[in-house]
Amino acid sequence: MKLFIYLLVFVSMNSRINKQTIEYPVTKKEATKDVYFEIEVDDPYQWLEADHSGETADWVKAQNRTTFGYLATLPNREKIKQQLTDLLDYPKHGTPFKKAGKYFFFKNDGLQNQNVLYRTTDLTAEAEVILDPNTLSDDGTVALSQVEVSDDGKHLAYMVTKSGSDWNEIFVKDLETGKLLDDHIEWVKFSGLAWYDDGLFYSAYNKPEEAKKLSESNEFQKIYYHKLGTLQVDDQLVLEDRNQPRRLFGAGVTDDKRFLVISMSEASHGNAMLVKDLSDKASDYVPLMKSFDYEFHVENNLGDSLFVRTNYQAPKYRLVKININQPEEENWMETIPEKKEVLQTVNFVGGRIVAEYMRDAHSVVEVYQYDGAFEYEIKLPGIGTVDGFSGEKNDPEVFYSYSSFNTPGEVYNYDFEKKEGRLFFRPNVNFNPDEFVVKQEFYESKDGTPVPMFIVHKKGVEMNGNNPTLLYGYGGFNVSLTPSFSTTRMVFINSGGVLAVANLRGGGEYGEAWHQAGTKLNKQNVFDDFFGAADYLITQNYTSSEKLAIMGGSNGGLLVGAVINQGPELFRVALPAVGVMDMLRFHRFTIGWAWAGDYGTSDDSPEMFEYLNGYSPYHNIRKGVDYPAVLVTTADHDDRVVPAHSFKYIARLQELHTGPMPALIRIDTKAGHGAGKPTAKLIDEYTDVWSFVFYHLEMKLS
Repeated sequence: MKLFIYLLVFVSMNSRINKQTIEYPVTKKEATKDVYFEIEVDDPYQWLEADHSGETADWVKAQNRTTFGYLATLPNREKIKQQLTDLLDYPKHGTPFKKAGKYFFFKNDGLQNQNVLYRTTDLTAEAEVILDPNTLSDDGTVALSQVEVSDDGKHLAYMVTKSGSDWNEIFVKDLETGKLLDDHIEWVKFSGLAWYDDGLFYSAYNKPEEAKKLSESNEFQKIYYHKLGTLQVDDQLVLEDRNQPRRLFGAGVTDDKRFLVISMSEASHGNAMLVKDLSDKASDYVPLMKSFDYEFHVENNLGDSLFVRTNYQAPKYRLVKININQPEEENWMETIPEKKEVLQTVNFVGGRIVAEYMRDAHSVVEVYQYDGAFEYEIKLPGIGTVDGFSGEKNDPEVFYSYSSFNTPGEVYNYDFEKKEGRLFFRPNVNFNPDEFVVKQEFYESKDGTPVPMFIVHKKGVEMNGNNPTLLYGYGGFNVSLTPSFSTTRMVFINSGGVLAVANLRGGGEYGEAWHQAGTKLNKQNVFDDFFGAADYLITQNYTSSEKLAIMGGSNGGLLVGAVINQGPELFRVALPAVGVMDMLRFHRFTIGWAWAGDYGTSDDSPEMFEYLNGYSPYHNIRKGVDYPAVLVTTADHDDRVVPAHSFKYIARLQELHTGPMPALIRIDTKAGHGAGKPTAKLIDEYTDVWSFVFYHLEMKLS
């Protein structure tokens, strides 16, 4: 029996779009059923979960032939690619950080696939390259995921990821000789790097089976200590839990190397915490919190006192001081109490505490004394996002970056004595930021909840209800969508498109209550918020359903899949990227089990199963419905949200969708969930995405 049968689908659209033929690979169906609480659920495309099988590989090739064949016929492709290339071709400069009296920073000259790490003693002089990841592969698919310089500045530990996978390898470079040491650590995932003495702490798993390394459940993570000059097999096991396979462990060391801090989590949100006094080899681990219900982050210490940012009894977070000798809750001292805004980060720099808050989804920065006394607010250039502050406790020289929808990463040097930031680096971009409008508006969701939304467009765009518009959302895992610059989006905005970014419930924009309002049995709130954003854009004459495209990645891909099932007539184009599309089986792959804190699982209870089954994108595609033009994107090395989610989803959509618009999937190779994707691949991907969007929204390229 042949695996594929080709079906001729005649796509007829409005008068502008010529009739054309798409050959969809009709995918083999199997009589596979799963049983949940005595209810059978058909899963005819479950065989596509075997990501290393020959059948799946053939299916991927057939789908890509269909998709790339279609995309190649769309107009303006080469012009879009050239515009993307021109827009991306500008120098980018990371925030400098200091170690042993020297500055380190990342820089990209423009179109380099990966950012390069530099070192200098004088930021006004030419810096030396100490690590160029572009030399690690011919195609830029080997990327740095983390770097850590030792306190004496003599060694650089760095993690690399290949083809976008979450699996990392650790290497160590001698910064005095420039030579790569023999130290090599494998099967590292969801790990930090923490130098201590002549070695470092890290988290890793046992070596997986080769055929299952990108899909099998990640279990039994452990913390190790590696001493320089030794083999990985000899690394010291610091902590494990043989009774809790689905537990994540992270290790960090305070700046003064006094305390080892271990965070333990069982889901995407909430952690327990242990602390060990490294100055006393005989000391035991001290539990700061045994519950997994709240967030605890040790930000720094002063002597015996640890400063911990937490949402325990403070849904919008506060900073508390805990003495290691009296760690009981009744002895905690509140340093910065909870406020109306969400406390995002805390940095001990310049002899002060710099607290970054989020106010209506954009940054506000305040300065405090160590005792919690408020000093002043740092003025920012506009409605944007701050990243940093990079500096040491008593170093008066501090750096931070600022960006917004029309402002690519500017770097500032902040002077605490003068209480002002001096511009250190501003990129020379190939457009005029002053030509664009950035604003924030509020709309009501279905239940009356006010929801903020950022709207970006060129000046002079007429609100006539006919503007091509891209609505982007996420709505989950306490993730906040704050203003950020995206070069790839500028192609769309520069051609008269309106960009809208909605701050849906499920995110962290207003603290833990906002997050919880979009989780588990409240997930429909996220979809309703997104529908509310679309309705607002239409009723306020920004656009119409014929001109509205929607986009989201990962949990946002789930969002896009769910809303076009529930309201397909509202959208013209749908772009679900690396989405969680099968809500009944997501927890069976890689790190999916950790998402149960947001989603629940189909194994939890009949009620939870029914709820998930009621909105799961894969399970709720309906026959005979006219869906928008759909372009699913995923990648072969995505071991965060395994590509089987997208494979099964598009197979069922192609089977049941009988409308005139295309339903296609673009499956990238040597790529993963998105992190570390080289510039060349970004250009190729967004050439395809924007060609698809421009064609179906009938846009003209400026």
